[in-house]
Amino acid sequence: MLTITLPDASQRTFENPVTLGEIAADIGPGLAKAAIAGKIDDKLVDLSRVVDHDARIAIVTAKDPEGLEVIRHSTAHLMAQAVKQLYPSAQVTIGPVIDNGFYYDFYFERPFNDEDLAAIEARMHELAAKGDDLTRRVVDRSEAVQFFDQLGEEFKVEIIQSIPEAEELTLYTQGDFTDFCRGPHVPNTNRLKVFKLMKVAGAYWRGDAKNPMLTRIYGTAFASDKELKVYLNQLAEAEKRDHRRIGKQQNLFHFQEEAPGLVFWHPKGWALWQVIEQHMRGIYRSSGYDEIRCPQILDVSLWKKSGHWDNYQENMFFTESEKRTFAVKPMNCPGHVQVFNHGLHSYRDLPIRYGEFGSCHRNEPSGALHGILRVRGFTQDDGHIFCMESQIESEVKAFHEQALSVYATFGFTDIQVKIALRPDKRLGSDVVWDEAEAALRGALRAAGVAWTELPGEGAFYGPKIEYHLKDAIGRTWQLGTIQVDFMMPERLGATYVDEHSERRHPVMLHRAIVGSMERFIGILIEHHAGMLPFWLAPIQVVVMGITDKHAGYVQQLTAKLKASGIRVVEDLRNEKVGFKIREHTLERVPYLLVAGDREMETESIAVRTREGTDLGVMAVTDLLEKLQSESRAPGVV
Repeated sequence: MLTITLPDASQRTFENPVTLGEIAADIGPGLAKAAIAGKIDDKLVDLSRVVDHDARIAIVTAKDPEGLEVIRHSTAHLMAQAVKQLYPSAQVTIGPVIDNGFYYDFYFERPFNDEDLAAIEARMHELAAKGDDLTRRVVDRSEAVQFFDQLGEEFKVEIIQSIPEAEELTLYTQGDFTDFCRGPHVPNTNRLKVFKLMKVAGAYWRGDAKNPMLTRIYGTAFASDKELKVYLNQLAEAEKRDHRRIGKQQNLFHFQEEAPGLVFWHPKGWALWQVIEQHMRGIYRSSGYDEIRCPQILDVSLWKKSGHWDNYQENMFFTESEKRTFAVKPMNCPGHVQVFNHGLHSYRDLPIRYGEFGSCHRNEPSGALHGILRVRGFTQDDGHIFCMESQIESEVKAFHEQALSVYATFGFTDIQVKIALRPDKRLGSDVVWDEAEAALRGALRAAGVAWTELPGEGAFYGPKIEYHLKDAIGRTWQLGTIQVDFMMPERLGATYVDEHSERRHPVMLHRAIVGSMERFIGILIEHHAGMLPFWLAPIQVVVMGITDKHAGYVQQLTAKLKASGIRVVEDLRNEKVGFKIREHTLERVPYLLVAGDREMETESIAVRTREGTDLGVMAVTDLLEKLQSESRAPGVV
């Protein structure tokens, strides 16, 4: 007799082993119809899996997050089946689920194009309508290798041969197509109804440029047409907000081939940068951080001591001088430890907080670069807190409150907090990691913060709290972090003298609020669709005259606004004022000021907004008071 415990703690008994599908049917026909997968003792599996022992069971439907993942995974298989039917010589490689969809990489004699995409999607709909069952089969390694070798699927053979001996190997078959996969999958292809293929791209096999070039087909899938429509509308809106397009329109920055992944900041873009940097610098000063500056390159011996050499080497740039090898810093933390080490510290000195707008370089793959959102050279609002274990909770709590305040100032109020836990590749023992993870959980608990956990996504030297911000169109961005690190201070010899006059290693908290300045500016541009709040706008005001005779008055007003701290430019071009207004509106300048005869006579100015609102004629003194008030960041007196 089997006892099955359901999520609501109710129980059902069965005389014989039973599949999850049969359990769903026993609960009710509605659930049986909606079910697409299930969980046995929290492990996600197919509905066909047999339960042969007392267990906790959950039935997964398309409404569950895991259900959507199963749908997308199965749709990737459906796409691969369609590709193999239409292009039999194509080889399938890998096809994972990703945020908002899936992709599958194929090796083919030529890249797929948009016409191919349309044909593949049409065949997918035909296959889904046909409705083939998906069947799972456990195989041994030799059988799996032989099966795919006979099909000429060289990449599948390589994947199978790279899997550890002890791992179970499974094949999934639907109609005339069999794929090697862990699963789980929907029970039948007729459960896959709402999907769309999005684009094609190139990708090297296993991400290595020395390997063959593959064609990657991206797609998305949802449980309903409504969800797909919302997603496609979001994509269309995201395209309008693309920071690369807006950056070009507003003349903020550019890229060129001579410096891949590195940004050329123009005067307007650098003005925006400086507003953010100086705002953040003021916040850190008021929070007890001392600003420091560390070298850009350091001998590799330091990076070996810190653990970066063994755990991060492939992401680093190197250079040589006088037969010594140096690394261009990918992170600021080892340098901050050197500053801490340059002197004797007592427990009474702690916490010691260092901040640096540190320039870092990481050897990102060229295919991963994306405007200023993903670059090779970037600047972090980086900081490190050296403290005692007893101070972790108060420091994390203070950082949390500070981070939320900063995000609200920049217009982000929908924020999720997550803890990224130990990765497979890491420094230190499990005991140390247990302590570090418990410290972060305890700090958030003390702050009354709800969080979710991300297994395997911590840094190699410690777990971290992450702040995920939702933007104006519903996309989520991971920004700030605070990481607890028991290991780097010990590896780099950082110590303080405790109350018993004994040397101890401090705890090191790595923290950043905006993270990469480049990435944060890109996110801000897209969040606000280029309509940056007045206090952030690189050019806040444009002053223009109706005719040349108003030029002197325009210049006087411009000088007065500059003297009061407003970022203003004058437009004295011999163009019609309507043309100028349209041009500066496209550049998203918050206020457009127009001077004519009446304005000159009355020392006033006509005021328009970039949204097209006519604020009428204002006295210059009233305008100055209004602009100076709006120049302050929200919440700053």
